[in-house]
Amino acid sequence: MSQPTPAAGARADDPRQHTPDARTVRAFHQVLVNTAVANVTTSYLWFALTFWVYLETQSVLATAIIGGSYMLLVAVFGVVFGVIVDRMKKKAVMLLSSIVTLSAYVLAGAMFLAFPESSLLDWTGPWFWVFSGVILLGGVVENLRNIALSTTVTLLVPSDQRDRANGLVGAVQGIAFMVTSVFSGLSIGLLGMGWTVAIAMAATGVALIHLLFVPIPERGVAHVDGEAPKGFGFRGVIPAVMAVPGLLALILFSTFNNLVGGVFMALMDPYGLTLFSVEMWGIVLGITSFGFIIGGGLVAKFGLGKNPVRTMLLVNIGIAVLGMTFAIREWWWLYALGILIFMALMPIAEASEQTIVQRVVPFEKQGRVFGFAASVESAAAPVSAFIIGPLAQFWLIPFMESAQGQNSLGWLLGDGDARGIALAFVGASLVLLLVVLLAFVSKPYRELSDAYAAAAPPADPDAATEPPAHAAETDAATGADAATTTR
Repeated sequence: MSQPTPAAGARADDPRQHTPDARTVRAFHQVLVNTAVANVTTSYLWFALTFWVYLETQSVLATAIIGGSYMLLVAVFGVVFGVIVDRMKKKAVMLLSSIVTLSAYVLAGAMFLAFPESSLLDWTGPWFWVFSGVILLGGVVENLRNIALSTTVTLLVPSDQRDRANGLVGAVQGIAFMVTSVFSGLSIGLLGMGWTVAIAMAATGVALIHLLFVPIPERGVAHVDGEAPKGFGFRGVIPAVMAVPGLLALILFSTFNNLVGGVFMALMDPYGLTLFSVEMWGIVLGITSFGFIIGGGLVAKFGLGKNPVRTMLLVNIGIAVLGMTFAIREWWWLYALGILIFMALMPIAEASEQTIVQRVVPFEKQGRVFGFAASVESAAAPVSAFIIGPLAQFWLIPFMESAQGQNSLGWLLGDGDARGIALAFVGASLVLLLVVLLAFVSKPYRELSDAYAAAAPPADPDAATEPPAHAAETDAATGADAATTTR
C-alpha cells in the first residue's frame, strides 16, 4: 500500500503538519456539536415533510417515492461528495453544505408563501414535486458534511482516540434520531408545515453562523503527489480502495449487511404496529432510540479494541442472533428489548468501519473512500426493502397463516398475526450469520486485519510534526515541491 509520509522540507501548508492535541480535540467537539445541529435540522424537516404529505394526502405511494428518491440521491452523489471533500478544505466543505441547505430551505419557504397549500399537496401536479424536491436537495447535501466529518476525525483526533471519537459521532446521531422522532410530529401537528420550514431555516442559519467561528486547523488541501483528484467519477476511487488489501471486501460486507438491514427497515414498522397502537409505537421508537446513545457511549468510553475488523464481525454476529430471536414469539417486551439492543449495536459497527478507513487509508484519499462506501451501502437497503415487501406480502405471510406453515414452523415461531414477518426476520438473520462466519475465515479478513495493524501512526496526519522555521522559510523561498516517500 502506498502511503505518503512527511519528509524533510515538507511544505508548511501541508495540513498533515498539524499534530492533533487537546486543542484540536476541542475543535473536533465543536465541529461535532455543529454537525449535530445541522443533522437534526435536516432530519426534522425531512420527517416533517413525510408526515405532512401522508396526513394530508393519505398516499402511501407519494411518501414511498419521496423516501426512495432520497436514498437514491444519497447513493448517486456519495462519490461526488467524496471527491469534493478531498478537493477542498474540510471547513469550506461544511460551509458549502450549510449554504446550499439554507438556500434550499429559503426557496421552500418562499414557495410555501407563494402557492396555495392545496397546490403544494396535489401530488399529481408539478408544484408538489418541486417543493418536495427542494427540501430533498437540502437534506441530501447534508451528507456532504457527514463525509467531511469522518475525515475531520482523522485531522483533529490522535490516532489512539479515533475509535472513541467515532463513538461520540454515533451517540450524537442517536440523539438526532430521537429528537427528530419527537419534534417533527409535534411540529406538524401543532404548528403546520409553514412554521416548520421557518424553524428549519432559522436553525440552519444558526449552525452556519456558528460554523464560521469554529476553528479547523488545516493549512492547505492534502493531495497525493501534489495533485488534486480529477473528475467526479469512480476513476480516482477504485484505486484508493484497492490499494488496501481487504478494504473492498469490508465495503462489500457492509453493503451486504445493509441488504439484510433493508429487510428490517421494510418490516419493523408493520410488525410493531401489530403489537402496539400507532401512538404507543411512536413512543417505543423514541425510547428504544436511546440504544444509539448507549452504543455510541460505550465506544466513546472503551474504544473498539486492538482489531476493529474483528469487533465489527463480532457485532454482526450479535445482530444476526438478535434478528433470529427478537420476534420468535409475539411478545411486545421481547420485540422492544430487541430493538433497543439492535440500535445499541449499530453505532459500534459504524464506528468500527470508520476507524478502519481512517487508519488504513491515507488522509488525502479518505473523502473518496467514505463517499464510495456511502454510495454503495446506501443503495443496498432500498433494494432489499423493495424485494422483501412483495415477498412477505404474497408468500411468507400467507404461508405462515396456512395450516401447512403452522404445522412445519409453528414450533419455532409460535402463534400470532405476524408470523410471516417473523419468518422473514429469522431467514435474513440466518443468512447474515452464515456470511459473517465465512468472513471470519476469509483471506480478506486476515489481510485487512494485518493492514490495520501495520498502519503505524507515523503514516497518519497526527504523526507529522511542524517543520523547523528555517525549513519552511527555505521552502517558501525556493518554491520547492513537497518531498514524499512511499512504502
